[in-house]
Amino acid sequence: MPTRNRPKRLAQTLDRLGRLTVGEPCEVVVVDNASDEPARVPGVLANGTVCRVIRLDHNAGAAARNVAVEASSPETDWIVMLDDDSHPVESVEPFAATVDRLRERPDSVAAVMADIHLPALGRRESGGLPEVFIGCGVAIRREAFVAAGGYDASFGYYVEEYDLAARFLQRGWSVAFDPAFCVHHHKIEAGRDMDLILHRLIRNNGWVMQRYAPEAFRRPMLREQRRRYRDIAEPRARDRGIHVGVDRAAPHPPVAAPRADARAGVGSIHRPCARARALARAWAERPFASAAIVEPGKNAWAVAGAMAELTERRGVVLTTADSAEVVVVGTMSPGPMLDAAERWGQQGRRVVCPWGVARVSVQGQTLAA
Repeated sequence: MPTRNRPKRLAQTLDRLGRLTVGEPCEVVVVDNASDEPARVPGVLANGTVCRVIRLDHNAGAAARNVAVEASSPETDWIVMLDDDSHPVESVEPFAATVDRLRERPDSVAAVMADIHLPALGRRESGGLPEVFIGCGVAIRREAFVAAGGYDASFGYYVEEYDLAARFLQRGWSVAFDPAFCVHHHKIEAGRDMDLILHRLIRNNGWVMQRYAPEAFRRPMLREQRRRYRDIAEPRARDRGIHVGVDRAAPHPPVAAPRADARAGVGSIHRPCARARALARAWAERPFASAAIVEPGKNAWAVAGAMAELTERRGVVLTTADSAEVVVVGTMSPGPMLDAAERWGQQGRRVVCPWGVARVSVQGQTLAA
C-alpha cells in the first residue's frame, strides 16, 4: 500500500482493514513514498493483522508496490493491492471467503479484479478495461507479479496497471473478476495537480498503445485518447498538460509484440470482432431484432464496431433506446458498464454488455452479457 502525506486517510484505511474477517494470519505492508513527515502505523491491527511500514527516500509512485512485494515472504501466494484510501468491504461476504476463493483459482490466473465503488460519488470506479485491473483494488499472484517484473517505474502513476496486465496476458496468464470482492475507494481530489495528471494520462496511454495495440488500431486509439483528454482539459484551461503529454509519448521504447491470441488483452480487447463475441452470445441465447447503444463511454467505438458486425451477420436493426428490444451498454470500462447495466435493468429493460463477465443481478434478474 503506497502512501504519501496522507496520515489521516492512512489511519482510517488501516482501521478499516483491522475490522476485516481475515481467517488466518496476514500482513499489511505500507510503503511511504517520502512523506514530509514519516508515516506511522500500528504494529498490529485490531484483527491481529501484522502491519509495518517501509520508508523510501523518494517518491516511487506506483512502483512503491514493487518494494512491498519484494519485502513480502516468497511463500506468499496472493497479494491484495490497495491505495491508502481504498479497502475491502464485507458487504457481500467475509473477506476470508474472498481469500479462500483466491486459493482455488487455477495457476493460469495472475490477478483477480475487485468490484470497486466510489461511495462519495455513488458509482463505481471508471478506469480499467476487461482484463485490465485498477491498482487500488486487485489481488495479484505473487509469483506472476515477480515473473512479469512488477510495475514499470517510468510510468509514475496512471495507466501502469494496463502495462502490467498486458505483460500478464503476454505470458499466457489471465485476469479474472470477482463481483463479491468489493472495494471502496475514498478518492481524494484535493491537492491533485491536473497538469501533471493529464500529462501522465496522455503520455502513459501513448506508451501502452505503442507497446501493445495492433498496428491497425493504434492510430484511432491514440486519436481517441487525445480527444478524450482534450475534452477534459479545455474546460479547466489545462491545455499545457495535454500538449506536453502528446509530445513526449513517442520516445518510450516498445516491448515485445503481444501474442495474437492473448485473449482480450490490451491489444485485442479493442478489436470489434473480439467484442462481437459477447454480443453474439447474447443474441444466440435469446435472439433480438433491434438494439440501441446507450451511455457511450471509454472505447465506445469498439462497441459500435461490434454492433455493426452483429447487424451485418444477424440483421439486427440499430435504433433508439425507447424503441429497441435490447439496450447495449456503450463503454468498455467495467465500472461504468456495470453501473449502466444496473440502471437500465432497473427500468425493466433487457441489457446486453460487451463483456462476457459482466452479468449483473438486479432485483433477482441476471442481466445478459
